[in-house]
Amino acid sequence: MIWSFTPDRPIYLQLQEILKLSIVSGLHPPGSKLPAVRDLALEAAVNPNTVQRALTELEREGLVHAQRTSGRFVTEDTVVIGNMKNQLALELVDAFLEKMHAIGYGARETAELIGAKYRETGDPERRAPGSGLPGSEHEGAWHGNDESEKRDGDSNGNS
Repeated sequence: MIWSFTPDRPIYLQLQEILKLSIVSGLHPPGSKLPAVRDLALEAAVNPNTVQRALTELEREGLVHAQRTSGRFVTEDTVVIGNMKNQLALELVDAFLEKMHAIGYGARETAELIGAKYRETGDPERRAPGSGLPGSEHEGAWHGNDESEKRDGDSNGNS
């Protein structure tokens, strides 16, 4: 997992989000065992108490459960995971629509732009090899001007 934290929000919330994404994306499938608190803390370079707090929140949300002496496991309830995935998607859509509205796009214009972009990039299963888009032979190879470059240096791996 990629552990990248920003100073504007508590680390436990950011940890919670990263772990939540790893669950809904299938990196940690239903029923799988999560790494131990100390292992996660070492990997993320944070205090174990911070990891504990993030995991406790995930337990409250029903995504994770603890088994005494065995560790923590992702829920096997795919409905809970699916609901969380939908909730996260809706939050992203809301944020996107707010930004589109802020730059002057209405609902119809936004929908047309999305439709045009989808037609341009196509169905992930039909994308051209080497496009660098998810589902292509060189997935992740695209180097656009996005936020990750601002955090990680330029697209050639130079800092």
